[in-house]
Amino acid sequence: MSKTINTRKGLDIRMLGEANKVISDLQLSSTVSVSPIDFHGLTPKLNVKEGQSIKSGEILFCDKYNDSIKFVSPASGKVLSIVRGEKRRILEVIIQTDQEQVFPPNETFDVENINGEQVKETMLKSGLWPFVKQRPLDIIANPENKPKSIFISAFDSSPLAPDFDFSMQGQNEDFQTGIHVLSKLTEGKVNLTLSSSTPSTSFFNNIKGVEIHKIKGKHPAGNVGTQIHHIDPINKGDFIWTVNAQDVAIIGRYFLKGTYEPKKVIALTGSEVKSPRYYRLNMCSNLSEMLEGNVENENSRIISGNALTGDQKKINSYLGFYHNQITVLPEGNNYKFFLTKGWFGPGFNAFSNSRLYPTFLRPNKKYRLDTNTNGEERAFVVTGELERVFPFDILPMHLVKAAITKDIDGMENLGIYEVAPEDFALCEFVCTTKINIQEKIREGLDLIGKECM
Repeated sequence: MSKTINTRKGLDIRMLGEANKVISDLQLSSTVSVSPIDFHGLTPKLNVKEGQSIKSGEILFCDKYNDSIKFVSPASGKVLSIVRGEKRRILEVIIQTDQEQVFPPNETFDVENINGEQVKETMLKSGLWPFVKQRPLDIIANPENKPKSIFISAFDSSPLAPDFDFSMQGQNEDFQTGIHVLSKLTEGKVNLTLSSSTPSTSFFNNIKGVEIHKIKGKHPAGNVGTQIHHIDPINKGDFIWTVNAQDVAIIGRYFLKGTYEPKKVIALTGSEVKSPRYYRLNMCSNLSEMLEGNVENENSRIISGNALTGDQKKINSYLGFYHNQITVLPEGNNYKFFLTKGWFGPGFNAFSNSRLYPTFLRPNKKYRLDTNTNGEERAFVVTGELERVFPFDILPMHLVKAAITKDIDGMENLGIYEVAPEDFALCEFVCTTKINIQEKIREGLDLIGKECM
């Protein structure tokens, strides 16, 4: 029987451009790219060179400091280029794809009788392991650690988030198999979290081998960090592993078919998209085939991910490894006349969490929001804004200050082990100081990882 958890704090940012519930199939992109930047803290060690032919699922690079963790090609083809940045840092490995995809020989598995060591060995060897992330630190899970539980969130509450119940239709068997093999990696529970509004007809309600929790509340109720905090909080020395719902299906598909087929259904969203909808495509695909001719305004920002936590991209860039949506918003680099659309304007088309603007009078109105921060960085003073949208039993203002000042004891005492940068994205949105709070929390987590773990 499922349990329902109510989160009282949060904020739903009502934006125009939600994806229509139509799925279009895209052909395999002419190029795909795997970027080490998508994996925080990774120092890659290359296994390929430019011009080399590669099959789908073969190794591109591994973790220099833990070479058991491998990163594989999402498609077969030829290594077109290895893009490097400052100090020869590897930014991307771009593969020119074959028209006919080539796979290594299929593996076969006795899924019913497989044990945890076999699952771990297979996931490491096949390149599936990067799908598993760990809390604390919000990084790829260390296979040597033993998690006390595993969390899979089957809903997302972020702005214009995709509906997993729709996008994962027809993947029942893949998802169930993924759950089964992941359960072998922990002696604890596998927790599946759903929205309280998930329909009773959803296949998620019938998944076996999990403890189902239903979450009711505003964003960030869909963040796995919020769910962990209310269901199975983390203390120092604990580890919890998390896997995205679509990635669970990719893992299950590998154990059923024996081939690496990283297909996803991506939501193309945002007020600047002519036809927002869902697309079925390969992971790490080029965005141009989805976006060309489908963006209203050239002066737009393309974001891989959601508007709060995603990465800025160009039209010919590539989908982020962990992302399930693309968001296109107005760039917001135009000047706003202060008497009409600026700080002194009436604000009828401005969204706000406070009652400074009349947003609260129209609770169902959706807004065309741009990327303008409407101000510069200011003094970080106590305002109480963060506490109103942060559904943890943690003092967010004090934790951010501890992270800024590199106060390790303060961060530990204030709950740094429970959080990830995405948990503070809403705090960053409402904070009048314009400080990059997610960046400060990331720096704090890196310091904790270096000094305390």
